[in-house]
Amino acid sequence: MKNFPDDFIWGTATSAYQIEGASREDGRGDSIWDRFCHTHGNIHNQDTGDRACEHYYRLEEDLNILEDLGVNAYRFSVSWPRIQPVGRGHVNGRGIDFYQRLVDGLLSRNITPTATLYHWDLPVALQLEGGWNSRNTASYFAEYADEVFRSLGDRVHSWITINEPWVASFMGHWTGQHAPGLQNFQIALNVAHHLLLAHGKAVEVFRSGNHKGDIGITCDMSSYYPVSESIEDREAALRLDEHKVKWFTHPVLKGQYPEGLLSWYSEKGYEPPVQDGDMELISGKVDFLGINYYSSFDIKKGENQPLEADFVPTGRDKTAMGWEIRPEGLYDLLISLQKQFPETPFLITENGAACNDEVDEDGRVRDNERIDYLKSHFEMALKAIEDGVPLKGYFIWSLMDNFEWAYGYEKRFGIIHVDFSNLKRTWKDSAAWCYQVFESGHTDVSLDFDSFFDEEDEDD
Repeated sequence: MKNFPDDFIWGTATSAYQIEGASREDGRGDSIWDRFCHTHGNIHNQDTGDRACEHYYRLEEDLNILEDLGVNAYRFSVSWPRIQPVGRGHVNGRGIDFYQRLVDGLLSRNITPTATLYHWDLPVALQLEGGWNSRNTASYFAEYADEVFRSLGDRVHSWITINEPWVASFMGHWTGQHAPGLQNFQIALNVAHHLLLAHGKAVEVFRSGNHKGDIGITCDMSSYYPVSESIEDREAALRLDEHKVKWFTHPVLKGQYPEGLLSWYSEKGYEPPVQDGDMELISGKVDFLGINYYSSFDIKKGENQPLEADFVPTGRDKTAMGWEIRPEGLYDLLISLQKQFPETPFLITENGAACNDEVDEDGRVRDNERIDYLKSHFEMALKAIEDGVPLKGYFIWSLMDNFEWAYGYEKRFGIIHVDFSNLKRTWKDSAAWCYQVFESGHTDVSLDFDSFFDEEDEDD
């Protein structure tokens, strides 16, 4: 039986807008997601994050759940409009107080805080000034980051600057599925660059402040496989890889955009708004690369512009999101990243599955599909470690069911079930299984779920 390293980081992850609620409490300003959700037709069932899981009010309860789960780390995000209601200037002390209570609560339970500075909740006031399409927003972000570092940096020693810049830029400004809901490829390209610039500026602020700990960025990644050996299909798969992955990892870790895609975009009339000194700033030293992985894809040449690449279904089993379950794609991705960036440690900052969870008559959520998904991906991660990949930790998405962006409350990723009628938290079978994995350091756990939950009921 092979075990994960003794110092391996095991955690769960959440984001502010998806769980906190209290959207207009204690001085918090509006974010672009508040406005997007309150625009008819954007979100399934007209759901919003106004209430979410009320984590803001149920903090102690959720901290106790984390402690009982046996995690040694917890990844959360800081809400920019809760700290700076209009994105600059005035700092909301009540917002700072909330995150100080969160961090102190984690530390008192021997759980390492991992804080994400930006998980898509840009203050509306900045969007009205151009949002991420404006270069100024990167400078405002650096000021915000400085406030958070100075308020929490004595206790938080692990930081993520930006979460999934591809999603924030292209889904928010090209496909329009995410806030702020724009559909312009050049604007999306501008936003992507300015998000990277914001990352670089935040790293510079962190270093200049002599803060303890480490800092990195998290990107959403997949492996892309050509459906055939034809030149057209192989080039299409490479374009998608460069568009989704390398467009963000290469500037951060190599100081340049991938030349092939840069030329491709240029021929179609698109250019990132690079200014002198940008790439040096963006490529300031990071301590790790965060990886959000959910699925991988077969690709063929297509007509969709501007990438001319199409996804090809393979018939594999899918999660409730419709994403194919492909754990070997995680292994291939980790090996590829190690070859590209041999000096960079990695963290899996998100991985998990949405399942069609149901609460049985006895109150149990028997989410065996999620357990199978996590087990297969844990095993691929361990295999990568055995093959020399410097993978330091794994955060499950998500701690609890929450507001899943454009899908509202329809999709459930949590290992803790949330009844959205009364916000009651209930352990799913996957939470019990994860507890055993965290405790043992391996996935070959034999668990009598009935006995486990009987003991839990007795403890209560």
